[in-house]
Amino acid sequence: MSSFNREQHGSLYDRGGADSYYGRQPRPHWYPNGTYRGEEVQASTPEEIAEYMCGYNDNEASGNKKE
Repeated sequence: MSSFNREQHGSLYDRGGADSYYGRQPRPHWYPNGTYRGEEVQASTPEEIAEYMCGYNDNEASGNKKE
């Protein structure tokens, strides 16, 4: 799995969007084997952090939040 595949559950973009949706603070991370499957990986490069934040900010802009 690629951390940059936006269609993959557990990717940086997916996790950013999920953290925003659930009202959590940004914490750039991803799951190589899919969401909550295997070890969580912390984003460590500027590109990884930017990809996570893109998912987070896109969801913030949409206003899509869990009620």
